[in-house]
Amino acid sequence: MTKSRLPLLAAILLLIAGIVTVLAANNLLAMPVAVPVALRWLALVAVAAAVAPRRSLTLWIVVSMLVGIELGNDAPEVAVNFKVLSDAFLRLVKTIIAPLVFATLVVGIAGHANLKQVGRMGLKSLIYFEVVTTFALFIGLAAINLTKAGVGISQVGVKEEVLAAAPKQSAADIILHIFPENIAKSVAEGQVLQVVIFAILFAIGLAMTPERPRRVMLEFCESLSEVMFKFTNVVMYFAPLGVGGALAYTVGKMGFAPLFNALQLLLTLYGALIAFVLLILLPVALIARLPLRRFVAAVAEPVSIAFATTSSEAALPRAMEAMEGIGVPRRIVAFVMPTGYSFNLDGTTLYLSLAAVFVAQAAGVPFTFGEQLLMVFTLMLTSKGVAGVPRASLVILLATVASFNLPPWPVFIILGIDALMDMARTAVNVLGNCLASAVVARWEGEFIDDYQGPDPTVIEQGPSGPELSR
Repeated sequence: MTKSRLPLLAAILLLIAGIVTVLAANNLLAMPVAVPVALRWLALVAVAAAVAPRRSLTLWIVVSMLVGIELGNDAPEVAVNFKVLSDAFLRLVKTIIAPLVFATLVVGIAGHANLKQVGRMGLKSLIYFEVVTTFALFIGLAAINLTKAGVGISQVGVKEEVLAAAPKQSAADIILHIFPENIAKSVAEGQVLQVVIFAILFAIGLAMTPERPRRVMLEFCESLSEVMFKFTNVVMYFAPLGVGGALAYTVGKMGFAPLFNALQLLLTLYGALIAFVLLILLPVALIARLPLRRFVAAVAEPVSIAFATTSSEAALPRAMEAMEGIGVPRRIVAFVMPTGYSFNLDGTTLYLSLAAVFVAQAAGVPFTFGEQLLMVFTLMLTSKGVAGVPRASLVILLATVASFNLPPWPVFIILGIDALMDMARTAVNVLGNCLASAVVARWEGEFIDDYQGPDPTVIEQGPSGPELSR
């Protein structure tokens, strides 16, 4: 059979297995129990064979989700032992947290020490970033508190894994806990907010140092962040095993009920992101008097790239080119877009607010609105600079959940659908940064309304020979 027909065969087998399973479960079709089970596994083998040639991590995560669910349903006693795979994956994720957060924050702050030279544009950009991400934060909180997607998950079988409740702390204790007394201790204990405070103060001090030592340290931090991005990519190759193990354990231990909560969380995220685009980004574009049709046509490709690859970094070159093509000056694009990748993570901020409160709801830990704000504010700080890494938000979420004395097991549920959530939040990150560059250009009075880009087919003579006009 040709490879081109494998996806069609897999789809047909999935459909047949689904129909037979539903009929057998409702006693509408008499047959041995082993028949629908065998059909489902045959369909999964066909799906794996169809996915294999594509070498897509996202597709393999989907396959592992299906295999984990099926294993948890068919052999729960065996499936619960696969929790070791998800535990191993989460341990690898935890090793990323401190160096990634430290390096990206230092580069994001001290690396833009030239904001004094950039002047008004830098200040306006940062004001815009923080206002819009704050709106994203509140929309995420409103959505998860409205749908209560994490409420009602049975904790039977996971009670022994729930972290002991933290003693009641006073306001002074909470404030004091934010500040590190020993950075090595903060890293070892996973106190992510303390690492953030240290990184911010370190970056401010670095920005105030003379050029030569600042450049050396910045190069080190840039190298460290680049290595940690690659390290994260390597760890994410283990994501299919981690996702499959997590879902096998979840279904084997708690049945299918948590999957319905996960689906509710997924729908909540997509609904909240749509609301954010319509209620925040669209009015911003209208207030800035941007040509909506041209803007939508320009961002369609980079947003699609971000959605498909789950990486903002992959969409950056095309996004910058697209914004130049609708009349945003290159100097503004070159400053706002990369800076936005550190400070303007609209989709990620919204997702983290949803996911963190979902974990608290699933664990049955009552969080006041003030405590929710503190948690998502921590997430908003720690998420700076990770937009270029697929599923890096999971790294930040896991660290913050632990630092707020929440159990890790609800993260297993999120882990199963994280790839699907990552697609949407990354697309909104790219859309938000494209809009930010256009808004800042309008704010600076430099947006060119009737801009006509050069004909890309015209050949110009460059210093090293003929080159395409840009």
